[in-house]
Amino acid sequence: MEVIQKYNEDELVLLLQRRDQQAFSYLYDNYAPALNGVIFRLVGDKSIAEDILQEVFIKIWNNFSSYDPSKGRLFTWMMNLTRNLTIDTLRSKGYKKQNKISGDENSVNDLQDTNSGPEKFDTMGLRKQLENLKPEQRVIIDLAYFSGYTQDEIAKETGIPLGTVKTRMRAAIMELRKILQFK
Repeated sequence: MEVIQKYNEDELVLLLQRRDQQAFSYLYDNYAPALNGVIFRLVGDKSIAEDILQEVFIKIWNNFSSYDPSKGRLFTWMMNLTRNLTIDTLRSKGYKKQNKISGDENSVNDLQDTNSGPEKFDTMGLRKQLENLKPEQRVIIDLAYFSGYTQDEIAKETGIPLGTVKTRMRAAIMELRKILQFK
């Protein structure tokens, strides 16, 4: 019988700083679905999302020394890294060129996979927990974490001042932390 190891965030960070491969496997197993959901939501293509997810975890492994626990939680750091890498990929010339080519090639075979989508990857139940937030906070978190918007883009999209967006996002994240309480 295999014993499944569980770590709290502090233990996980310490082991990852020591480059422990078992801890990294745990990190991948427990966080990949949520990160993949964010990537998929931004790119809309399962295979591209999987490629970007692989790049994200390579970047996490290679750059873990840049993670500073005093500046935020591990999940938040990984989420920002994921979103930034995905946006960089979408903006790259190679992606745009490949997307233009494959769009023409695959247009005949475009069938919807009903088993894919952000809900498939929401293993942490974050969407359900958003129901516990105030509506004005829920909108901002949904746009930021499930649609990939920056705070500036959220302000423009909703017509809310940037400072208000930042305040509401911070309050919502604090509320979600209380709700989820990672132990």
